[in-house]
Amino acid sequence: MNHLGWNTSFSLLPALILGGCILAPLRAQTPHRQDTAVQALLRLEDDWALGLTRRDAVLFRRLLADGFVYTEDDRTVDRDAVLRDIVAGPDTVEAAHNEDMKVHRFGTTAIVTGWLVVAGHGPNGRFNRRYRFTDTWVRRDGRWQIVAAHDYLAPAR
Repeated sequence: MNHLGWNTSFSLLPALILGGCILAPLRAQTPHRQDTAVQALLRLEDDWALGLTRRDAVLFRRLLADGFVYTEDDRTVDRDAVLRDIVAGPDTVEAAHNEDMKVHRFGTTAIVTGWLVVAGHGPNGRFNRRYRFTDTWVRRDGRWQIVAAHDYLAPAR
């Protein structure tokens, strides 16, 4: 026996292999769960972009949490104002997509950053806009909802 009380003829190699076999599936589950959440958030962000082109009030009512706060440049608006603007605002979005999205997880809260690229027309004619966005999502009752969003309209190139 060694000073730890183990029989020195006992090899640790089989124990390490067995332990690795038992623990490996547990380690594999954590990234998978995280990947599932990340993928869900990226899908929701893409749903947002598509919803803009469809003026999809049902989608936005589901995605936007009660108390949702939106800021763009120097203005702050609430959930109802965002819904009104998306559904009945003066701009018609013909195409929208996201670029370079990154998800930053903090338990049941996640921050998604990226670029929203939007094209369409409005009272002042055609537009092509790029927004740098930061969206804050919270998982409640088994689903992700957006509680805050900030967009910065990048100057035209």
